[in-house]
Amino acid sequence: MAASYKIGIAKTKITPETPFWMTGYAARTVPSTGVLHDLWAKAIIIEERPGHRIVIITTDLLGLPRQISEKAANLLQAKFNITRSQIMFNSSHTHSGPMVWPNLGILADYTYEDQKKISAYGDFLVDKFVAVVTEAIGNMTDMQLSVGHTEVLFGMNRRRIVPTGVAHTENKVGVNDHDVPVLKITTPDGKVKGILFGYACHNTTIQADNTLINGDYAGFAQIALEAKYPDAVAMFVIGCAGDQNPAPRGTIELAKQHGENLAAEVSKLVDGKMRAINPTVQSTYSTIDLEFNPYPIDKYQKDMTSGDQYLQRRAKLMLDAYNRGWDITRYNYPIQAINFGNSFYIIALGGEPTVDYSLKLKQLLKNKDVFVAGYSNEVVCYIPSERVLAEGGYEAESNLIYYGMAGPFKPGLENKIITKAVADIKKISGSGSKK
Repeated sequence: MAASYKIGIAKTKITPETPFWMTGYAARTVPSTGVLHDLWAKAIIIEERPGHRIVIITTDLLGLPRQISEKAANLLQAKFNITRSQIMFNSSHTHSGPMVWPNLGILADYTYEDQKKISAYGDFLVDKFVAVVTEAIGNMTDMQLSVGHTEVLFGMNRRRIVPTGVAHTENKVGVNDHDVPVLKITTPDGKVKGILFGYACHNTTIQADNTLINGDYAGFAQIALEAKYPDAVAMFVIGCAGDQNPAPRGTIELAKQHGENLAAEVSKLVDGKMRAINPTVQSTYSTIDLEFNPYPIDKYQKDMTSGDQYLQRRAKLMLDAYNRGWDITRYNYPIQAINFGNSFYIIALGGEPTVDYSLKLKQLLKNKDVFVAGYSNEVVCYIPSERVLAEGGYEAESNLIYYGMAGPFKPGLENKIITKAVADIKKISGSGSKK
């Protein structure tokens, strides 16, 4: 049996009071009308020895803006002397959760009272993140960490090239990543206390006609796992799901089905043999500049007079930034890498990266057991691969309207991201390899 880590786990409810404006779909025109199941922030702290640790905070949210994740990280650094590289945030990307302003704030023109309520929810989240990490630290005790992989098949590429461009529909021959990595946390006598699992698929089974707050398939999967292992906290980390949708989709019943299927496969792995991870943890966190193609100011001015309210709202932001002298030509992009025992590695990418990033990084690091997480630390727009950028479509271009960003990106961003991620993994790697 591998030597033990010190590990603490905790969870806290982050369901807003209804009615509350939801996010993810521009087609929604009314706030939430109820709660299908609660949303949670969950934290795990994994410590090799004092000062050598990692904190992972997962949330049943569409994504976190920089102002929330960085404020929480700063407070945790001040309170517990945790460095920024030791803190990873990940959002499940449920489209049935609350608005976390300013992400996708362009979707609605909020009243004063609505904006006040939404902004207060952001402050509430920061407090909850600090509180849940505090509780997890208080729960730290000797535990074992092990890793394994399984797969599920409901994730499907959603981009299909057609004569008129890129259709947003099921592509049964498109690239995907069905890998489900699982970290199991157990007491020295084998009791399961935590399950951290991932999958690269949008949490969009339930669509815009729904007004009940929930975590989509990832929420149902966590509920099912915690029901089977009542002493455990189940935590979901989403992968590079930018161009991946669940199939079939469209109903609450399908979300429950996908979630329970995912939980069943994770359970089989948890109940079987998994590879023990020796107590070593290292991490790194950095940012790189990704450049946008120039978008002439007169085009933004033209968008101000268009009949598209979303184009108009984005143009207003861009023109305001331009006239104040703010730089809208680049995005400072976060990349994080974590090494567990020279045996399992997480690359945590910000934004909504398409699945090519996962596939290419795994190929380049094929001698290592790697999971590439997306939606980590902050989510401000899609991150297209070079292939997707050249093809165009929503993930390459029009998503930037709804996120209120300039763009599209200049070619070359994929190489920048992958080169940096590979270098970071090599920097924190020991001699361990995939077995």
